[in-house]
Amino acid sequence: MSTSGLRVVWVYPDLLSTYGDQGNVLVVQRRAQQRGLTVERVDVRSDQPIPTSGDIYLIGGGEDRPQRLAAERLRRDGGLHRAVDNGAIIFSVCAGYQILGHEFVNDLGQREPGLGLLDVVSVRGTGERCVGDVLADVDETLRLPQLTGFENHQGITQLGPGVRPFARVRLGNGNGNGDGTEGAWAGTVFGTYMHGPVLARNPLIADLLLKLTLDVNALPPVDDRWYEALRAERIAAATQAA
Repeated sequence: MSTSGLRVVWVYPDLLSTYGDQGNVLVVQRRAQQRGLTVERVDVRSDQPIPTSGDIYLIGGGEDRPQRLAAERLRRDGGLHRAVDNGAIIFSVCAGYQILGHEFVNDLGQREPGLGLLDVVSVRGTGERCVGDVLADVDETLRLPQLTGFENHQGITQLGPGVRPFARVRLGNGNGNGDGTEGAWAGTVFGTYMHGPVLARNPLIADLLLKLTLDVNALPPVDDRWYEALRAERIAAATQAA
């Protein structure tokens, strides 16, 4: 982290910002500021270069054509690769998650190269669309409580040996490949299909990103009553619906 404070980069809000995913940026900002950190937020549109000096990069979901355009521009730019090489954290959602993989199927029905930052490959499913609430158990090595989120995707993502599942579903589809996995992560790069926005439903994930940035094992406690009320509400609603 720079001496001037935490630098949070919101990648391509003009292309990848569906289902309230921009809320993830707000939650990271708020959780950092509650710990007395100065936060510089950088919104990078798709006609701008990706800065390589950020601490946390957030990427949201998007429709098929914007996803293809985003992937093309991110490949040409190369900034995310350089940022990861510099030790940055990336947290991606849905279309952003697929873009970080080796390839996905674009709006033209063609295999589109991704960035290769996660060892995953995504294809388009032929069955029913994955829509609805998800409850999942996060990888125990990350020491996080149950994941709650909302999925809305046609994609099916297969995980390679270079990643671990971010979570394993109790309710919902997750990666959609039938193995019960949801999302993927490796090192400081994370991907999930969860909207919600997912960091508002799961604020301790935002705290994990902060701890990785600061290289600490714990953060000062904050008032989590609002977040816990939202989590309890959504978990109860998903459980009852099931």
